[in-house]
Amino acid sequence: MDEYLKMLKSLSESTRLRILVLLQQAREVCVSDIVEALQENQYKVSRHLKVLQDAGLVENCRKGRWVYYKLNQKNFDFKDTLLHAVDHITSDILNEDLNRLKKRLKVRGKHECDVNNRILSQ
Repeated sequence: MDEYLKMLKSLSESTRLRILVLLQQAREVCVSDIVEALQENQYKVSRHLKVLQDAGLVENCRKGRWVYYKLNQKNFDFKDTLLHAVDHITSDILNEDLNRLKKRLKVRGKHECDVNNRILSQ
């Protein structure tokens, strides 16, 4: 029961919900991509990613000096149901986040993430 409560609680904050929507669309991104898309600071984004990871919704992998985040791929019916529900949330804020992320990923291409590379603010 605790694992279910942890997942539900992790979705009770708007920034974490916004991160999940980004990860559903982009599949794998680094912290600086999320920072850019949400227009939030790195500390806040990292803290929320940790909560999502502790809840079992998000996982990370290291590629060189960069850490990339993606949805946890382990098959778990309750998690999948939650993510399906998140996928049906519509909001102007979420659409703006997604547009900023798509723009950043398009400009960045296959280059590594760079915390100091503020693509959208140029």
